[in-house]
Amino acid sequence: MYDNNYGDYNARTYEEEFASVKGMNAYISRVFGWMFIGLLASGAVAYLVSTNMNIVRFIFGNRILLFGLMIAEVVLVAVLSSRITRLSYGAAVGMFLVYAALNGITLSVIFLAFSQQTIATAFVVTAATFGAMCIYGYVTRTDLTRFRNILLMGLIGLLILSLVNLFLNSSRVEWTICIISLFVFLGLTAYDMQKLKAYYFGSEGDMVLRKNLGIIGALSIYLDFINLFLTILRLADRRK
Repeated sequence: MYDNNYGDYNARTYEEEFASVKGMNAYISRVFGWMFIGLLASGAVAYLVSTNMNIVRFIFGNRILLFGLMIAEVVLVAVLSSRITRLSYGAAVGMFLVYAALNGITLSVIFLAFSQQTIATAFVVTAATFGAMCIYGYVTRTDLTRFRNILLMGLIGLLILSLVNLFLNSSRVEWTICIISLFVFLGLTAYDMQKLKAYYFGSEGDMVLRKNLGIIGALSIYLDFINLFLTILRLADRRK
């Protein structure tokens, strides 16, 4: 009797574990789906804006408008991050897509500053590197939250160095910024990937919260990809 019950218990445990892993994989797939939609939206908007010089001059020739767009992006990210548990799913999706479109506008300048070959090469390298770090973040048993403070300090350091280099305009400082950026955003990619698993298991029983956390998760890995792409593009340093 004991052995039979133990066997039944193991069977139920394996079935529950399998269902849990299957559900988590489906959840992560949906999150990546939204991330790819965001990238497509940004890429399409960036390309369309870059092909119309009247729009380019209107946006980048007007500092108030340009800074207004950047501020709007920051506000959207801040609102999504702070109110994600109180927003409706539709509102969260809408804000994410609006952000992706606005980001596409401000990123359109890369089509004017770099050759299409350089952009394509940087994108392929970014996709491969990003994918590798996502796999690591998914399979590793190491708790990556211990590196959160280090990554945060790295981001603060990047901000300070970038502000200083606005005045110095030093190629060495620029190179240092790129190298630090590369390691910081590689680390953030693995960390945010692991965080998606925490979102899934931490929101068990609350499907609305789980879906909303999926959107903020998509935003996080979207930002990781974009920043990694821009870093690799700067390292390529083959301007038109």
